[in-house]
Amino acid sequence: MRRAHIALTTTCLCLASCSSEAPEPSGEPAASAAEEPWFVEVAQERGLTWEHFKGEEVRYWFPEIMGPGVGVLDYDRDGDMDLYLVQSGDLSQPEGANAGNRLFANDGQGRFEDVTDSTGATERGYGMGCACADYDGDGWTDIYVTNVGKNALLKNGGPGGEFKETASAAGVDDDRWGTSAAFMDIDKDGDLDLFVVNYLNWSESVELNCMSAFGDPDYCHPNNYNSPATDVLYENNGDGTFSDITTSSGVYEAFGNGLGVAPGDFNSDGFMDIYVANDMTANQLWMNQGDKTFKESGLLAGCAVNGEGAAEAGMGVVAFDAENDGDLDIYLTHLREQTNTLYINQGGGFTDKTSIVGLAGPSLRFTGFGTGAADFDQDGALDLYAANGRVGKWRPQFLESDPYAEPDQVYRGVGAGRFKEVMPQGGTAEPYYANSRGMAFVDTDGDGDLDVVVGDNHGRVRLLENVAPGQGESVLLEVVEASGAPAVGAKVTLSAGDLTLVRSVQPAFSYCSSSDPRVHFGLGDYAGAIDVRIDWADGETTSHEGLERGSLGPISR
Repeated sequence: MRRAHIALTTTCLCLASCSSEAPEPSGEPAASAAEEPWFVEVAQERGLTWEHFKGEEVRYWFPEIMGPGVGVLDYDRDGDMDLYLVQSGDLSQPEGANAGNRLFANDGQGRFEDVTDSTGATERGYGMGCACADYDGDGWTDIYVTNVGKNALLKNGGPGGEFKETASAAGVDDDRWGTSAAFMDIDKDGDLDLFVVNYLNWSESVELNCMSAFGDPDYCHPNNYNSPATDVLYENNGDGTFSDITTSSGVYEAFGNGLGVAPGDFNSDGFMDIYVANDMTANQLWMNQGDKTFKESGLLAGCAVNGEGAAEAGMGVVAFDAENDGDLDIYLTHLREQTNTLYINQGGGFTDKTSIVGLAGPSLRFTGFGTGAADFDQDGALDLYAANGRVGKWRPQFLESDPYAEPDQVYRGVGAGRFKEVMPQGGTAEPYYANSRGMAFVDTDGDGDLDVVVGDNHGRVRLLENVAPGQGESVLLEVVEASGAPAVGAKVTLSAGDLTLVRSVQPAFSYCSSSDPRVHFGLGDYAGAIDVRIDWADGETTSHEGLERGSLGPISR
């Protein structure tokens, strides 16, 4: 098996009443029989000894149950992907008193070293998530951190420099409860704007005392607070600062309990749209009007509520081409007793197809957060990963030591937009039980396939090395701007014989996380030359034809 690594250089809740295992809906593919493992957990041996802390377990303040996110970036531009892990801490402590986030450098072989102190990448807010991209156009990937309280923007100092906190100076230090965030070019002017998802208007003074269905003290339902927040859209001014255009853009007109975000061109008009997953409130589809304004179209487009007309507990979300027909579909993770939901794009409008593609029954017993689509077995069909964990106590417990722990789930793409659950659950030799939250994909060890990083609430970070059986050929494309930074928003179309696949350079998806900005394609048994077309975020298109297998040098537009 050979894999090509191509560098393209040119110009990154939630509680319900009861639950029981439901039968597979009629017509769904049954779960796969037990098979060889797809992943092996290697975090400790690779140097990732980090552990998330949420606060005092007896207090049950709502934000404690929601972190952490994880970030992937090549902060030092040495060709391998590093990890940024977001810490929460103790909400009762004064600002800046928490242990802080940590940056781990990759040695090129998939082993990691904590370089936080030497790089200045510490941020000590009560962290939720992060977004990674080059906001100032200097070629070095920066990190935006969402917090309960003021968000942070860590500007990458480049070679020999350190990260510097610049949120206030840049005008992006929103002080509400931020969750997911995404960089994107909304106006095709060549710089990256910023969308920040907010959850609730929360403070210690509005905290409530809630009980589980069994009479135990527990975390509350988000609707108990009745205080959904407005998201924020910042326009990049091109000089290292941003302007808040939430009102002028129209984004202020709708709000919800926001948790996940997935940018994408959902109607193929060349402008970046924004999908927001809301917790127990209708999801939002912000359609870009091409003039720095957006129109909320979720209900009209058929992706605000499920096929039965109900708002669900949207946590994680990914926009991907499930049917391989060239447009973006939407997959969301939800609360126990709600199926995770797949909306299929049918020419700009969406239809809930969850019950007929194999994704409904397997997800009913679990609460999903981080999620994403990747071709783990490299057969040409995208697979799905769902990081699961409860937000309320329930019985039976999977772990006596953690009432919120659940197994993750992997769904293998079997073609025609259909899926089968990989067994054992989570794709490991035995199910691993944890209270999972943020999740990101990344090729940590340079072998060309995608591994998975999972941030567990009040638990250790996990690194799942991809060992999926029967892997096919693959291509990993690094699409960058002239500055050397990832070309966020570029659309990449790959042709390999009779196979045509579309991916995007967009690390913002999942839940509170930022993934590997490189674009990965599984090709099955195809081993010939490939053609690549890149539609850049500013509207330019370039083609690269007859690329051979193997390691290729930089390709310019």
